[in-house]
Amino acid sequence: MLRAGRASLVISRNISTSSVRRQEVVGTVGTPVRRPVGGFRGGILGFLFGFAAASSLSIYYLQQENKVATGLLLASVEELQQGTEQITSHLDRLQTVEKELAALKAASAQKEDVSKVRNEMKKVYDGLHLELLDLRAHVWGVEQDLQRFVKTEPVRI
Repeated sequence: MLRAGRASLVISRNISTSSVRRQEVVGTVGTPVRRPVGGFRGGILGFLFGFAAASSLSIYYLQQENKVATGLLLASVEELQQGTEQITSHLDRLQTVEKELAALKAASAQKEDVSKVRNEMKKVYDGLHLELLDLRAHVWGVEQDLQRFVKTEPVRI
């Protein structure tokens, strides 16, 4: 009796529960009781679906971030390349200017050379000045001789 009382309690408890539980209890004695696995499968499928959705969204987000980072890196590399080209052109100009400067230094006169040439020019100028004075003195002497000659001799026609 005690057992029958407990079974009636279990049955009454089962009657007040959901329809699935009622169907389980109503089954025959010799047949195995089937329990639905849909709840467990649904949980796993839901988890897997959620995991797949989250994974795909995170991969998409990471790809977009990677695309943006790659674009920024490419822009930085292009700026660096332009800067490098500018520096290279400036260095080429500097090398050209240095070569021209070295050529000008080799071709230009030094201070000592200029002073030597100046001294030589002074000597030449002084010598020309003395020759000019000698020439004037000679011309003056010729004029004096000519005037004496004209005064002393009568004119013949």
